[in-house]
Amino acid sequence: MTTSTSARTSTSIGNRGETVNPASPAIDTESVTALLERGRTLATPVLRAAVDRLAPPMDTVAAYHFGWIDAEGRPSAGDSGKAVRPALALLSAEAAGAAPEVGIPGAVAVELVHNFSLLHDDLMDGDEQRRHRDTVWKVHGPAQAILVGDALFALANEILLELGTVDAGRATRRLTLATRKLIDGQAQDISYEHRERVTVEECLEMEGNKTGALLACAVSIGAVLGGADDRTADTLEKYGYHLGLAFQAVDDLLGIWGDPDATGKQTWSDLRQRKKSLPVVAALAAGGPASERLAEILAADAKKSETEIADFTEEEFASRAALIEEAGGREWTSQEARRQHATAIAALDGVDMPEKVREQLVALADFVVVRER
Repeated sequence: MTTSTSARTSTSIGNRGETVNPASPAIDTESVTALLERGRTLATPVLRAAVDRLAPPMDTVAAYHFGWIDAEGRPSAGDSGKAVRPALALLSAEAAGAAPEVGIPGAVAVELVHNFSLLHDDLMDGDEQRRHRDTVWKVHGPAQAILVGDALFALANEILLELGTVDAGRATRRLTLATRKLIDGQAQDISYEHRERVTVEECLEMEGNKTGALLACAVSIGAVLGGADDRTADTLEKYGYHLGLAFQAVDDLLGIWGDPDATGKQTWSDLRQRKKSLPVVAALAAGGPASERLAEILAADAKKSETEIADFTEEEFASRAALIEEAGGREWTSQEARRQHATAIAALDGVDMPEKVREQLVALADFVVVRER
């Protein structure tokens, strides 16, 4: 998998805002909605069939996680996510000149890996809410969250390998590598929670692994299944990798300042978990009175127990968020999202694809950068 180092060339706090237009891109909402709905419509039946292969009660637990049933097992129309990755996988096939349906197994495999990571992440992070509902570990217990996550990862490889083609083997190799990088990123994320300082470069490396790698795979896997050569797949991965960094930068903003009604998570969720996300890391690196005060407070927080952090008032979290913003962490992260967005769009120039497909990839990238902000 190709991962560009250019993500790190504009990360100096001293260069804040120099390389991007601060204006947000306009979203072609109708086009993006249609793309996401197409990905969901084509991938969901295959995804459901894959989940049905699981032994009870894992099939039921997985169905709850995907929003197909409620906690009592009744049919539900719960939020199953935006379906960005399936949409990218189908567009990936079209970028290689294949029909979008060629990308369906890749779309399903990537979605299975993504949800494997969500099940485990929710447990490791202690998150009690996802998509406006109790998380799997909260409803069905930690053991089921682990088992179902493992099962979804196994299913992802099964879905691809049962195609029995050389290109399916190539696709599986990319998915496996992306999964390892995703796990590397989660391990880095957890380790950073216990460090007083993390550099911006370390944070971007972690987020490139945790989010960029799987999005990179999503936007190349359909092309590989469609017979694209490695150069084409690698160039599409560059788009996906930087799109992933833009996606995560926005997620980091939502993790502190997001509306709980929109995110489905608690207020100040990343601060509650002491995450060293981009706004925090950028604020600590900025220097100045607000940065120094923030560093003192977070160093003291690091010595507190989980129970003590849980007892913080809303005002205490709000004061930390205010210091992050005063030190420039919020603005820098917003600008970084736009820098990564621009790099992703530029990568598309390296692939000979139908103009309509390019426009749709640009529209999806625009959506990622301005979603829910």
